[in-house]
Amino acid sequence: MSSAAPVSSGGVSGPRVSEPRVAEDRVSGPRAPGSRVPGPQTSGSRVSVPEARGPVAAEGRVAVEGRAGAEGRVGAEGRAATEGRVGALCARPAVTELRLSAFAGHRSAVYPLGPVTLFAGPSGSGKSTTLRAYEALARLGAGDTLDEVFPDAADCVPERARPDAQGRRGFRIGCTVDGPEGPVHLDLAVQAEPRLRIVGERLTGRGRTLLATALRDPGRSTVQAEWHTAGSTPVTRAPFPDDLLGTALLPLRVAGKTQGQLEVLAAAEQVVIGLRSAFACDPRPERMRAPVPPGAGRLRRGCGNLAEVLHRTHTDCPRRHHRLAAVAGAGCVGPVTGLGVQELPEGTVRAVLERGGRPATPLGRLGDGELRYLALALTLLTGPGVLEMDRIAEVPDAMQSLTLLADGLDRGLDRRQVGELLRLATDIAADGHIRVAGTVGERAAGEARRTPGVTVVDLGG
Repeated sequence: MSSAAPVSSGGVSGPRVSEPRVAEDRVSGPRAPGSRVPGPQTSGSRVSVPEARGPVAAEGRVAVEGRAGAEGRVGAEGRAATEGRVGALCARPAVTELRLSAFAGHRSAVYPLGPVTLFAGPSGSGKSTTLRAYEALARLGAGDTLDEVFPDAADCVPERARPDAQGRRGFRIGCTVDGPEGPVHLDLAVQAEPRLRIVGERLTGRGRTLLATALRDPGRSTVQAEWHTAGSTPVTRAPFPDDLLGTALLPLRVAGKTQGQLEVLAAAEQVVIGLRSAFACDPRPERMRAPVPPGAGRLRRGCGNLAEVLHRTHTDCPRRHHRLAAVAGAGCVGPVTGLGVQELPEGTVRAVLERGGRPATPLGRLGDGELRYLALALTLLTGPGVLEMDRIAEVPDAMQSLTLLADGLDRGLDRRQVGELLRLATDIAADGHIRVAGTVGERAAGEARRTPGVTVVDLGG
């Protein structure tokens, strides 16, 4: 299969991480055809990785919901054809490695992702950038276009990158998704200047290149895609749009008639499901204090509708709501006997902390740290069904998973709240339904290193 057109990506020193090493300073597309992408290998002094249980097995294979539309756009009715595949016990797909080959301040960086992974390091070390790359891959996996995901793509190009002869600069990111098909690797080369476009994509699994795309004609808004067929024709070729992730398009393009096509579909399905499980949560206390109208009860990114969601969980999820009340008592000042919801005369609802024989405390009177603690705990305890995220319709609720992305997870929290939240996260993550990737400051990183089940990646060196 072919390789992508070169795009200069520069060279910026990153943290002390050993694999994969990239010698050149040019983005020339993902790795060579047929090459294996190594598993997570990092310096032992930089990454604290505990022993942790893997995802829980679940029965049966699932189809992938795509996004369909005109002119090759990925749309909501797309599905992977996986009929006839063996319905064995399968682990839930999960992103287990993030690769930032050339992205902003990161260079040749490989980060292992456990059930609970926290990135630590001083300001400017690239903690937030790491999560941004993860979220970008997740959004591309859900069918978002490149310009929606990277509105400021030039900021993602390594600072020292120099344009090539055609004035092109770009960046490279990738990930590994583990699941029933084993580790499947996705690598992406993006041209940021002079025009934003995907110039190379590679999907590999079990030592085989399953999909490769390359920019052939810069004057067209397409790339040439080739995917493994293993029939009378070894590969199938077709143009793909250069602003969408090709892996997410495969369920719409691959017939699934040959063993090779089924292999491609299964790998693409695993990657898309693993990526689309991400939910970026950034609780904003200033948006959480006022009463809100009742609604569907799906928590938004900024958690401004926290009272609305608690109104729903109070009725629909009493067991989880009761557990949240117990968790609230561990992270809020004073006695907490429950979490209540009051319906106000103007038709809005507000949440309150119940204090036993004392008057209830409206959430609007809580401190910023208490509100952030409650919102993050709610996210961990409820799962994807109560979050405003792009769920995959064909995946049964019992098989739905969630990866919580929390930049500044410890922001505004005291040591006690951080400890309680980490213990809750590791407890919830142990059953494989929920994973956590976040960033923390040094004080919280020290607490995380002492918490069994937490992986700490230090970006400070």
